Amino acid sequence: MRVAIIGATGNVGTSVIRALGSEPSVSSIVGVARRAPAIRLPKTTWETADVVDSDLVPLVRGADAVIHLAWLIQPSRDKETLARVNVEGSSRVFRAAVAAEVPALVYASSVGAYSPGPKDRKVDESWPTEGIESNYYSRHKAEVERRLDRIEREAPRMRVVRLRPGLIFKRDAAAGIRRLFAGPFVPNPLVRPDLIPIVPRTERLAFQAVHSHCVGEAYRLAVTNRDAHGAFNIAAEPVLDPDELGRILRAKPVAVPPRVLRAAARIAWLARAQPTDPSWVDLALGVPLLDTTRARKELGWTPRHGADEALAELLEGIREGAGFGTPPLSRHTGGALRIRELLTGVGARP
Repeated sequence: MRVAIIGATGNVGTSVIRALGSEPSVSSIVGVARRAPAIRLPKTTWETADVVDSDLVPLVRGADAVIHLAWLIQPSRDKETLARVNVEGSSRVFRAAVAAEVPALVYASSVGAYSPGPKDRKVDESWPTEGIESNYYSRHKAEVERRLDRIEREAPRMRVVRLRPGLIFKRDAAAGIRRLFAGPFVPNPLVRPDLIPIVPRTERLAFQAVHSHCVGEAYRLAVTNRDAHGAFNIAAEPVLDPDELGRILRAKPVAVPPRVLRAAARIAWLARAQPTDPSWVDLALGVPLLDTTRARKELGWTPRHGADEALAELLEGIREGAGFGTPPLSRHTGGALRIRELLTGVGARP
């Protein structure tokens, strides 16, 4: 089996390669990225391409499955670039797979595609996917779901799978996640439980996470199980609410109204102290909790790490400056003294 991975060098892509590299039925992996890494990974050859303007059909022709992971979080202040890559770029990947007559397409959707939902119970994959209106990431994920609906109608012989995970963490992604969400002004040594005295006890602050290696395993199963189709929620226990976060961080939950949390995020955003706009607070408070029964029963997927383990591993990785040998994950991508991060305008330029 030959698998092409579009967006292969990031947090999820490197975990997918790890999982497929140990899968006997997979003979070769084509890892596609804007910047090819220097490292070698099992069964993998690297190709350089941009989903916005490269000819993608030759890259996926002959593949038994295409996994589409390419997605931009930054530059969050440049919404045109984000839409061009995330929405139009995804459409180009889907149409390339159809044109190349690829038998299976696996797409990286997200909990962020879901409409606002409950925090006191978990929802299955039938919950509406209209997104959280104020957040560009969520709007893009919802729009791509609609475009994939059309692809499924136009190419009914192609097997389509959508994975909708919660937050995805691993130690090797620490440098990349810090750059995307925290920015250049967070001192790595200060990301430690004994220096985080409080966590916000905010209404509806409850979310799910999953270890990146467990997500890689879900993609392996989605590719190799020819009966797998449709959407699958992917998340691990426990739910990360203020009490659970307090336990992990050894911190005290303190009541903080949602408007105060959002206002603090807005101030930091306007001051260019961090690269994520306040709509990410809306996303965190808005999305529902996920029921993963279908993934467990139909994919045979079981997470090997808890959500608390994944979060603790990420925080340890940030504290120690951990990274991996691909451009999105490398600890050196931000440059000496994080100068390249500063030159981006903290979310203004790629």
